Amino acid sequence: MNADEVIAIFKQCGALLDGHFVYTSGRHGRQFLQAARVLQYPEFTSRLCNALADRFRSDGVELVVGPATGAIVMAYETARALEARAAYTEKDGDGGMALKRGFTLKAGARVLVVEDIITTGGSVRKSVEHLRARGADVVGVGALLDRSAGEAAFDCRFEALAALDMESWPPDTCALCSAGEPLVEPDDLINKG
Repeated sequence: MNADEVIAIFKQCGALLDGHFVYTSGRHGRQFLQAARVLQYPEFTSRLCNALADRFRSDGVELVVGPATGAIVMAYETARALEARAAYTEKDGDGGMALKRGFTLKAGARVLVVEDIITTGGSVRKSVEHLRARGADVVGVGALLDRSAGEAAFDCRFEALAALDMESWPPDTCALCSAGEPLVEPDDLINKG
């Protein structure tokens, strides 16, 4: 699967939106990605996660971990493709990400961390730190889309099926605000589609 096919799936599912949005970071931009719109369809999820698994097939992955909540479905489907176990990390009380709910991790286990969309990579980095602290051998990070414009860096192999440059601005220098374009809530556009 090539990058154009990945972007086409996002567009087909209404997961790549145009408008004037506020991102989690507080910055403003004209595009918004909602991977859940894609991951609700098993046929697309299977195709995408199999393509991601192909990138790591020879790495002896024993466990696939995705940060909650966006990558839980991905971790499961990628693990299925790799004949591995699946788990997920979730926020802990100290601002990090941790395996909870009785997920076990043996020392030296070969772990792949997956994410739907990489923006800053914060949840993934916190997950990798936690897994390594518990003795995991993190073989890499895989993502459907990298929208970080090369800014997200990891100290292990990183593979994304596609990259999408999404221009954004601080609110006080936002070109869309200057043009008088109203902010849009992504769920309002999604729920109309």
